[in-house]
Amino acid sequence: MRTDDQARLASFEKMLADVQTNYAELVARMDRLKAEKKEKSATFRQYWSNKMTCQYMLSMYRQYGLIDNAAQENEENHL
Repeated sequence: MRTDDQARLASFEKMLADVQTNYAELVARMDRLKAEKKEKSATFRQYWSNKMTCQYMLSMYRQYGLIDNAAQENEENHL
């Protein structure tokens, strides 16, 4: 594998990890706001929008076989 390919793969792996981390953090923040009965707040709605963006990105990774179904099942538990 060429150095350029290795760097590109490393960048992809970092991006994937960041999207997965961001998704988990958004779910946790939304859960806290739900517990506080703040589902109608602007903050909750922004988190929801960001979560949907991350979820879409993860579904595209899955569609192209870049992540496995175990990750999908974990995400679907948070819909």
